[in-house]
Amino acid sequence: MKKLVILGSTGSIGKNTLDVIENNSMFSIVAMSANTNYKLFCTQVNKYKPKYIAIGTKKGYDYLNLNINYSVKIFHGENAIKEMCNEAEYDILVNAVTGTSTLETTVIALKSGKRVAIANKEILVTSGKIINDLVKKYKSELIPIDSEHSAIFQALQCGEKDEVNRIILTASGGAFRNYSYDELKNVTLEDALKHPNWNMGKKITIDSATLINKGLEIIEARYLFDYDYDKIDVIMHPESIIHSMVEYKDNSIIAQLGTPDMRIPIQYALTHPYRISNNSVKSLNLLEYNLLTFKKINKDIFKGIDFAYYAGKTGKTMPLCLNTANDLAVNYFVKQKIKFLDIYKIIEYAMETHNLVETSCVKDIVEVEKYEKNRINSYIELNYK
Repeated sequence: MKKLVILGSTGSIGKNTLDVIENNSMFSIVAMSANTNYKLFCTQVNKYKPKYIAIGTKKGYDYLNLNINYSVKIFHGENAIKEMCNEAEYDILVNAVTGTSTLETTVIALKSGKRVAIANKEILVTSGKIINDLVKKYKSELIPIDSEHSAIFQALQCGEKDEVNRIILTASGGAFRNYSYDELKNVTLEDALKHPNWNMGKKITIDSATLINKGLEIIEARYLFDYDYDKIDVIMHPESIIHSMVEYKDNSIIAQLGTPDMRIPIQYALTHPYRISNNSVKSLNLLEYNLLTFKKINKDIFKGIDFAYYAGKTGKTMPLCLNTANDLAVNYFVKQKIKFLDIYKIIEYAMETHNLVETSCVKDIVEVEKYEKNRINSYIELNYK
């Protein structure tokens, strides 16, 4: 039996992970964390009964103390997740927390030779080289949960590294894939959250609408699979059935197909290299799809792709700048303080004015990110009122 730690159990990936292991005796949960959704977290904890839990707020801590129906060690505060993971004995860390707050915990897991099933884009985007070096040095495992990277991970098992011509990431196109630039000028938050295929959290759904999400996935793919940016392509595939592809030297293309259900890649990240049945996941019936289509992305409108190529090829802390600016801009958009197209404008300003820094450790990353958050936030507060 494999022992799991689930970081971010109340989010979309976390809830799907719990669903995957619901009736599976291969796994047990030894530790779980949540940030602010303490009522749902309490229900989860009472059901799965982990030995350790971490919550992000004092209010949540007090609620859990009163409402958990068994003996459990509760961590709370700024270092709660790190402290919990340092004490728990586990085999697989499922990182479903957005942002870079769990970077240090991920580093510790990799240094311990654990398997990290990662759904967190920001850690790889901001700290990809550091993470890669740790995986190689400590012979740990970094298995992607994102459907696109899981598809690539599986397709790459069909050949040798030097036999690959290119990686082809597929993009649904998000809520605005058929919109013109003029039509995007007045779209609302409600419009942006209407993803045509996937049921996801607010942040990633908006990132999908801007295609920043796909841009970040380009940088992720660079570090997960160790291929140069000129070997990573993106194509729009509105049906979200082909999750990504790998083209080999003989010009054959290996694609991974499946219903748009995150439980499929989550399960494979937990069971790799084995495959097990999951009756809660719908089988793909190709007869239900009369046509699978592919389109070229209009990069003049959806600037997230080119932002990512520029940031990735520039290197050093430019990907961190891209990620930080996007996080802040999306947060302002969610609060309805800026318009949709302002997200691109804020990112563009941030990258144009960013001073590159050479980083070599987690401390460096944290310091640069803190500085960039303050710098970009000040710019937004001054220019978007």
